[in-house]
Amino acid sequence: MSAPAAAVAPSWLAAAMSALGAAHEQGRMPHALLIHEAPGTGGDWLATWAAALVLCERGKAVPCGECGACRRVASSHHPDVSWVRPQEDSRQIRIEQVRELSGDLALTSHSGGYKVGILTPADALNRFAANALLKTLEEPPARTLLILVATEPSRLPPTVLSRCQRLRIRAPERAESIDWLTTTRGKGDWNAALDTLGEAPMQVAQADPAELAGVGADTRQTLDALIAGRTDPVAAAERWARSQLPLRLLCFENWLTERIRAGERGGALLAELRAGPYLSGAGSFLNIRELFGLIDEVRDLRATLDVPLNRGVALEALFRRLAPAGGVRNGVQG
Repeated sequence: MSAPAAAVAPSWLAAAMSALGAAHEQGRMPHALLIHEAPGTGGDWLATWAAALVLCERGKAVPCGECGACRRVASSHHPDVSWVRPQEDSRQIRIEQVRELSGDLALTSHSGGYKVGILTPADALNRFAANALLKTLEEPPARTLLILVATEPSRLPPTVLSRCQRLRIRAPERAESIDWLTTTRGKGDWNAALDTLGEAPMQVAQADPAELAGVGADTRQTLDALIAGRTDPVAAAERWARSQLPLRLLCFENWLTERIRAGERGGALLAELRAGPYLSGAGSFLNIRELFGLIDEVRDLRATLDVPLNRGVALEALFRRLAPAGGVRNGVQG
């Protein structure tokens, strides 16, 4: 998510911004920066801010947000800033894109200052693209800033990671998220929207909070009904497949994650494998291995939504993992 340098800065990014500003002012700006973000917490926002920082015409420890360079960076139209993202329906950043970026960074800056390349999400670099990027990281042109934004930097080769200075963006506290969303977007049911997407205020800011809240509440009700045996997995799967499936799967993942956390807090997790459903409305114990396995299955389904498949059948298989053995209660069989 790009944002003007003068826009309301998220409070949870203050430490990272201060560190970058001090480094730039003291002439210690790294040539390669890895922004390790919790999903939806502002990696692209911080990358945009850092680009404005090194290109700002007033050269302070904080970009002014008013000069021509800051405005062009904010609008993604600065000639010295190159964004590299997966193209079209691809989930990967390919070698051709990295080669084009490297060639662009080798050219003289239009403004006589920095050249900036932003790769997001950097963990989408395929193996060949990562190797191509390594050449630029090993011998960066003068006054060049490479910014990699990643939620899973472990997917990147160690040789790439070792050549980047890392900045970690934590997930904000709920109150911080709500304050920022209210300031930037106005009043809304932000708490319920965050319940739906998790602590990802940058994602929430791009959506309708009422719609998020509605889909989230309906999704959680369905999942609770499944583990209690009050709804039919087949009918629930067919309904999900027809409406807001990507969002519902994200809610599903968050719902499972919260139950793992709740089990850890309450000491109700079992490490060993058990037969039966992943979650049981009748039992107090959760099987942590199977819960994590179910999260992986949900993520796999999210990753294949653009592949032709029978989504209803795939969802039904997931839902039957939740339903009590023997089918749905109250006379409805699964």
